[in-house]
Amino acid sequence: MFDWDDVRHFLAAARGGSVRAAAAQLGVNHSTVLRRIAQLEDRLGASLFERLPSGYRLTDTGDEVVALAEQMEAASNRLESRVLGRDQGVRGLLRVTMAPTLASHLFMPDLAEFARKYPEIEIDIHSSDDPVNLTNRQADVALRVVYDRSSLPLNLHALKGPALFGGVYISRALLDDWKSGEPRPVRWILKEFDGIPDWARAGDIPIADPPVRTVEAGAHLAALHERMGMTTLPCFVGDTDSRLARVPGSRLNEHDTLWLLTQGETRKTRRVRLLIEFMSRKLSGYAPLLAGLAEPRAAPAR
Repeated sequence: MFDWDDVRHFLAAARGGSVRAAAAQLGVNHSTVLRRIAQLEDRLGASLFERLPSGYRLTDTGDEVVALAEQMEAASNRLESRVLGRDQGVRGLLRVTMAPTLASHLFMPDLAEFARKYPEIEIDIHSSDDPVNLTNRQADVALRVVYDRSSLPLNLHALKGPALFGGVYISRALLDDWKSGEPRPVRWILKEFDGIPDWARAGDIPIADPPVRTVEAGAHLAALHERMGMTTLPCFVGDTDSRLARVPGSRLNEHDTLWLLTQGETRKTRRVRLLIEFMSRKLSGYAPLLAGLAEPRAAPAR
């Protein structure tokens, strides 16, 4: 008989490529992962990994065990989801995931309101640009921009939200300087390795070289506030910031649609249903803001 915890630790190491990655994913010590893998190898009487300077590489036996371990994982997730689906209490852990910009610029006050309304629900907010796996129950509810509904796994329950639009924004101070002087090109602020989208080149302000590059979303917005250039932003960010204005002559662009996602039996739990209903109402109210149709926040009086 195999211990599922041993198998779970082995599977995390196989996917992460190292004991360190497995420990970080599972929230345990490095030594715990090593001990669990050793116990599984002892029970099987075979080595599952080759220990290399660059990390852990699966042996042929390890490859076979991964396939079987994933079947065990799927069965475990189905069992856990079915049990959770019967949990109708308004308490317990509720894991929500969304992009950092959505969390910090739009939904955090709403999540705070939900937390005040249901104080016995423990809310875990995972804000990341990398989508988490709902099928493996890394989260209970996801708010995600989906470009193609058919790309979602069939076991996910998807509730369609409003369309999400973006625009081209510049600091009001830099725009005032540009208007008062000779028309001149303005540098573009790029995030990481993004390029300048074709739709964003149509504004009245020409683009100067070279661009300014940032990595993190907060730094990207800070560079805009510091008059370093212009850039694209979601309308719900740019239109609610009184220090920013849309670039004259620029147009809006639809990025696609926001969806509320849950998995299988998990969505039957009362706390998940309550959050879905709550967030769905909020999304409906935000539709004009997300589409760039709400009145932009006025500049502060001088």
